[in-house]
Amino acid sequence: MERGLRHGLKQRHLSMIALGGVIGAGLFVGSGAGIAAAGPSIVVAYALSGLLVMLVMRMLGEMSAANPASGSFSVHAERALGPWAGFTAGWMFWLLLCVALAAEGIGAAGIMTSWFPGTPSWLWVGLFMALFCGSNLAAVANFGEFEFWFATLKVAAITLFLVLGVLAIAGVLPGTSAPGAANITGSGGFLPKGGGGLIVGLLASVFAYGGLETVTIAAAESQDPVKSVGRAVRTAMWRIAVFYVGSMLVIVTLIPWNDPALVKHGPYVAVLDHIGIPAAGQVMNAVILVALLSAMNANTYGASRMAYSLVSRNQGPRWLRRNPTGVPRLAVLASCAFGFFAVLLSYWWPDTVFTWLLNMVGAAVLVVWAFIALAQLRMRRLLERDEPEKLVVRMWAYPYLTWLALAGIVAVLALMAWKPDTRVQLYFTGGAAVALAVTGLLRQRLASRRPAAEQLAG
Repeated sequence: MERGLRHGLKQRHLSMIALGGVIGAGLFVGSGAGIAAAGPSIVVAYALSGLLVMLVMRMLGEMSAANPASGSFSVHAERALGPWAGFTAGWMFWLLLCVALAAEGIGAAGIMTSWFPGTPSWLWVGLFMALFCGSNLAAVANFGEFEFWFATLKVAAITLFLVLGVLAIAGVLPGTSAPGAANITGSGGFLPKGGGGLIVGLLASVFAYGGLETVTIAAAESQDPVKSVGRAVRTAMWRIAVFYVGSMLVIVTLIPWNDPALVKHGPYVAVLDHIGIPAAGQVMNAVILVALLSAMNANTYGASRMAYSLVSRNQGPRWLRRNPTGVPRLAVLASCAFGFFAVLLSYWWPDTVFTWLLNMVGAAVLVVWAFIALAQLRMRRLLERDEPEKLVVRMWAYPYLTWLALAGIVAVLALMAWKPDTRVQLYFTGGAAVALAVTGLLRQRLASRRPAAEQLAG
């Protein structure tokens, strides 16, 4: 575990971070495009991608419970595969979080300007950036408290949606009648656009799960890291099943998959309007704003801790290592500054530089997942040989399910290469990953030569 970080997160913080971490703006808004592409089979797409995510989280949980670290998978990759792997996975994830921070800030500002016409978008972005940068600079407990209440609101909103949806499906909600399977089997059937549509839905669903990794980063600053990681990972299965797969099933049961409102207003707003909930659009806009602010808070935290972990292991600029207060303030400032700079790029060069940035992180989460799987394959053998008592969380059916998860990751990358609209993202992300890996290998080689040169000089 990296030196100097305070253990300021309580179990209730970790529980809600784990619970709310699976509920993002991508679920509330982006799932509409997936439903339009896959039809009712989007339920299968979310179930398959959810299974992949559960396997990845189980692997990460095994390693994080054995060796809690704020660098999480970057630390595990370094220990299992070498410093170059930790460097590549860590800085790729940092870049992903910083670009996501910018995109979420822009999205949140868009909602605010719709509520307050005439106010400049950059003002809201700056306000939100300053808010979460300030809260993360003060103490880790601030991040935990913000995220606790954000997650509580998100969980309450999605739970209420599911309850109302089930009541409407049963036909007991006033003004509704039970739809049965009409919307699932009608309008072209369960697979209205064939296997191609299911593939598009699968790709859309995979990236909706991004961000779950932050809970293993946060666990390192909790009062009981091993227990916290174990509990978060063990509850991942029902959280994914209920929130994601359950939501998709409710949506495609209540409303036809080809209803234009699913994409235009978002699936949750479309369903709430369909069952007669008043002011559904504004209510969901408020929920989406909370989801975006929650993601900004979590990404500020995750990026700063990953950067601090990397520089603590001599994998980045030394000046970021200063940490006299127990909070890596320079890492927080650097992460926020990069995020805000990315926002400025979206104003200056929206169709070139900012688009390149978005494409560079388009498949970054898959690169991270691949490093997690490869690291776990080796780390498990080392733990069983040297420290078996640390295996308090175990990957199921090791190594078979690890290999299955790795094959699933490769399959998703292959599907991205097959689809023209995702191929560009794959190429940009691949280029960034190769550049980081080459840099990491060169740094590793130089570091290995340095002690030998010092011995000769001595």
